[in-house]
Amino acid sequence: MMINNRYEKLKKAELGALISIAAYILVSAMKLVVGNLANSEALRADGLNNFTDILASVAVLIGLRIAQKPADADHRYGHWKAENVASLVTSFIMLLVGMQVLYSSILSVINKKTEAPDITAAIVGIISAIVMYGVYFFNKRLSEEVKSPGLMAAAKDNRSDAWTSIGTAIAVFAASFNLGWLDSTAAIVVALLILKTAVDIFKESVFSLSDGFDQTQLNQYNEAISQIKQVQAVKSIKGRSYGANVYLDVTITMKPDLTVKESHDITDQIEKLLQNKFQIFETDIHVEPSD
Repeated sequence: MMINNRYEKLKKAELGALISIAAYILVSAMKLVVGNLANSEALRADGLNNFTDILASVAVLIGLRIAQKPADADHRYGHWKAENVASLVTSFIMLLVGMQVLYSSILSVINKKTEAPDITAAIVGIISAIVMYGVYFFNKRLSEEVKSPGLMAAAKDNRSDAWTSIGTAIAVFAASFNLGWLDSTAAIVVALLILKTAVDIFKESVFSLSDGFDQTQLNQYNEAISQIKQVQAVKSIKGRSYGANVYLDVTITMKPDLTVKESHDITDQIEKLLQNKFQIFETDIHVEPSD
């Protein structure tokens, strides 16, 4: 069954969240320790970002596990949207961290903390970037395979962290040449990148949770249904997402002289077409007689 296959994919997606948690524990500890020892404001800021990413990845893991719960009396459509809620939580955590890092970095610039950091901080930044890019590619590929919006949000966070680690390494290297102000400036850039990623994830999560749906996809479904010769017209088509599962409400018109069984057979044909061609999870079809 399609529902069992979806549960299996969500279970598989948990591996990506666990790998993210392990990677963030490693790089955040490394950055915070070395950032303090090497006197790097940018590396400390990046380490703080990675530390909170642990919480974000835990939120994704919890969301994936809740999403696997079957439908019950209070959740007739299941718990699929827990993935989208986890993505929303991730964006909030990243937003708070970005604001805190931005605030502390601006204070550093105002207070003219220009002491150059140790070059070791740059090496740690490069190592962290390599690790996080590896995690990003793994999670991106896995999220596309299992169609998990929660894991995709985690992957985007991984990529953002790889970028900020590269930026941190470059800034620390430059700051070692008596340009200590550049280290604090890089921390500001890190904060802005964190905030941008948080806003992007927030928009995507809210779009799904508020039942927003891509009109281009609806047009594709409309065109496919219209190819069935007994369908006179597609009067309306609405879509909504529960996690990665797409639910459709379709109203079609057909000749009024068709029997109930004939109409039923055609709606079955439409459901199978949408499921096989577009992996639509569930379609609710209403038939009206044509004029």
